[in-house]
Amino acid sequence: MKIKVKIKIISIIVFICTVLIAFLYYFDEVIVPNIMVICDGEMRAKATDIINKSIIEEYINQFKYDEIINFEKDLEGNIILLKADTLKMNKIATDVALRVQRDLKEIGQVGIEFPIGYITKNNLLSNLGPNITATMQPVGHVETRYISDFESAGINQTRHKIYVEVKAKIKVVLPIGYNEVEVISQLPITETVIVGKIPETSVQLDLNSGKVSSSEFELK
Repeated sequence: MKIKVKIKIISIIVFICTVLIAFLYYFDEVIVPNIMVICDGEMRAKATDIINKSIIEEYINQFKYDEIINFEKDLEGNIILLKADTLKMNKIATDVALRVQRDLKEIGQVGIEFPIGYITKNNLLSNLGPNITATMQPVGHVETRYISDFESAGINQTRHKIYVEVKAKIKVVLPIGYNEVEVISQLPITETVIVGKIPETSVQLDLNSGKVSSSEFELK
């Protein structure tokens, strides 16, 4: 009888250990990656919103096309050169980078909170289980660059678009681990129709704006 009892106890212990190991394996290989993917997506969306809001508000207040892009013409009135006010553009880019970095840090500390059942994507289970809190931290410097694009807008007319691209790295932090995510957002900041011929040349203006941001402006 004692031997049977011992065998039964050992069997129960082995079963419990097997279930525990299987659960830990499932948790590490399935649940944790799913949680990280969901948190990465949520934080990426939040960071993108922060970047877009910063771009819109800074450029609405500071960017005026006629004050920043100047035209030089020849005697016949043809445009021979488009010249950007690089100091002004760098200042705005730096302001955007600083603001994005500040807001990512402030809002990232608050983070997001959701029940663990949310990872199931099931309406019945999404509100079940303990809450998980995810925060984010900016990593390194925020980078900005300008992209300039010309396209035909009709006879002797050219549409000039300028985009600003902001690139930031964030660290998504969870109690069970962390992951680094790169967030890139590109928004148009101005669109103007230019009347007259544009020289078919490509010009690059170096708009390095210091440690917090590097900017590149291309005319193509």
